[in-house]
Amino acid sequence: MQRRRWLAQIAPVSFAQTYPDLATYERTRTPPMTGPVGILLVEDDIEAQSALDHLVRAGFKTVVVMAPERVALTPDSAVAVIRVGWRNQSRGRVPDAVNAVARKGPGLWMHYCFNAEYLFFPFCETRKVGEMLAFHTEERRAAMLTYVVDLYAEDISTGAVCRETAHLDASGYYATSRPDPVTNYPMERQLDFHGGLRWRFEEHVPANRRRIDRIGLFRAAPGVDLREDHTFSQPEYNTYSCPWHHNLTAAICSFRAAKALTTNAGSRYDISTFMWYRSVPFEWTSQQLLDLGLMEPGQWF
Repeated sequence: MQRRRWLAQIAPVSFAQTYPDLATYERTRTPPMTGPVGILLVEDDIEAQSALDHLVRAGFKTVVVMAPERVALTPDSAVAVIRVGWRNQSRGRVPDAVNAVARKGPGLWMHYCFNAEYLFFPFCETRKVGEMLAFHTEERRAAMLTYVVDLYAEDISTGAVCRETAHLDASGYYATSRPDPVTNYPMERQLDFHGGLRWRFEEHVPANRRRIDRIGLFRAAPGVDLREDHTFSQPEYNTYSCPWHHNLTAAICSFRAAKALTTNAGSRYDISTFMWYRSVPFEWTSQQLLDLGLMEPGQWF
């Protein structure tokens, strides 16, 4: 009996479910998920494990990992971790993956991010994401605006990603009105946000990829789909607040832009450092992001 217990303790943790590809996952009748659900989109092995661990610590009850087969990951036994074979190799792969999960969990709150990205929300050190989303639901909100805050290593000569020396921009963020594609008039309670590395090195970033706003938290609903530009087909999902007062917002602290700028052929030889006079060390706390105005507690205290 003692030997069996010992073997159980050292046995590797396995994924709750595994699917070879997105098509198989979509057509399989899967067990119901428990929310909130985290969706981790893995493009390479850089900080993939730390991103998965961060989702578990944040309080997501189910995590769906979309990842290439070659990326090794260790699931946490405390939550249900589902693995789906996936590669971000063509346009539309990101919304396809997110929408596939959303269709399997109508009514559940979900969050999607990439590897080397980390969700922070007000008071996340002492409160779980489920508590925040319960409050957000009471305010009759079905989505939450998140700002993608670019992180970068202090010295990029050895790589753009380093959690120990991570820095971010303390200023340089701004918003512009979002025009209606039909009337060209500004849309109600919708803005395009800019800043970070995408702003400072905009000559290396396509115009349609310079925004830092992302509807990173949303409640899955039939007929509501994520689009390629990180907005949803339901206009109210894309608003930063309700009409009567400010709402919660969150931040996704991300090394993704730094990775791209230091690996893409068109930019890697033109950039020797990401540091500038407004670079500050990232403290990995929600309070720092609140102090910098990079997220909003709304009425949640």
